[in-house]
Amino acid sequence: MSLQALSFGTLGVLFSLIFIGGYVSSSGVGLTCPEWPLCPHGFIPAPNFVIEYIHRTFAASTAALVIITMAFTLKSKNAPKQMKLTSVIAAGAVIGQVTLGGVVIVERLHSLLVTGHLALGLVLFSMVLMTAVHSWKMREKDRALEARRQQPSSP
Repeated sequence: MSLQALSFGTLGVLFSLIFIGGYVSSSGVGLTCPEWPLCPHGFIPAPNFVIEYIHRTFAASTAALVIITMAFTLKSKNAPKQMKLTSVIAAGAVIGQVTLGGVVIVERLHSLLVTGHLALGLVLFSMVLMTAVHSWKMREKDRALEARRQQPSSP
């Protein structure tokens, strides 16, 4: 899998998570699952916990993707420094988001914590978006170099 596909896939999953989180917040189901990290009954939630449980499961999956994207970005020899920096900031932000999400539940949706959760989510989205843009530019640069190599040299 290319780094570009991974970073854009991560961006798409993160955008979906933000959409689900907005639904959880606006529909008022944020505390239907009052325990954190799991709902009562463990991994298989009761029907009234499903929406919040989906949000938490999606958040855990998204966090894993952001961290995997960072690992592949840092491992890449072709990734520019800015891309590595944005992926590291994104990984830190996603860890903060998961932690803050737990605190929001424990503190029963305190408005300042919910606002902080939204703000950190925007930082996370921005960093993942910038990582994806850098991956696009990196791939375009690689294609241009390959095209130059394949051109016959002039005598």
